[in-house]
Amino acid sequence: MKVRVRLFAGLRERAGWSEREVDASRVGEVWAALDLGDEPPGLLYAVNQEYAERDRPLADGDEVALIPPVSGGAYRLVDGPIDLDAVVSEVADERAGAIATFEGTVRRQSRGRQVIALEYEAYAGMAEKVMAEIAEEVTERYELCEVAIAHRTGRCEVGEVSVAIAVSAPHRQDALSACREVIDELKERVPLWKKELYEGGEEWIGRGS
Repeated sequence: MKVRVRLFAGLRERAGWSEREVDASRVGEVWAALDLGDEPPGLLYAVNQEYAERDRPLADGDEVALIPPVSGGAYRLVDGPIDLDAVVSEVADERAGAIATFEGTVRRQSRGRQVIALEYEAYAGMAEKVMAEIAEEVTERYELCEVAIAHRTGRCEVGEVSVAIAVSAPHRQDALSACREVIDELKERVPLWKKELYEGGEEWIGRGS
């Protein structure tokens, strides 16, 4: 079967390419077909923008994305500054008695090194779908009105906002708890990675990157 393989973040830089067509009949055969050495620990796969197990059969024309562990709408990626007021306006609702917000910003120091900037890379399309899934899940667990998420891609300077979340709910405890869960789940599940740029070096953050 001919399938189109996509690489991101550190895997893309390691291979020197971002897309390639290979022969594979199952997901688990894809890495070996790329001839990139040992498979990184924690690597995940997505077929046609849905996470897939290694034993999943493939069909001609399938898109297979290799997902390094993630570093970390409505649900959207933003190429440029994030407007928190605009994110908050997306969750305005007459039923709401509280709106909880979270802003993640780029800090100057990380693990003892001076950070110049961050660069974010995402699997567009799938990233927004996973954000929507996370919002749906927290809405099922709490009494909420609306959820909005915006995350930067590209270069993000020190002090700039890299991610903004807003959650509205009738009661403040639900809004606060859901907002915290959203950022925690984003960092674990959304196919979006960050590269830290230092004075004299750079590094993709996350195992396999």
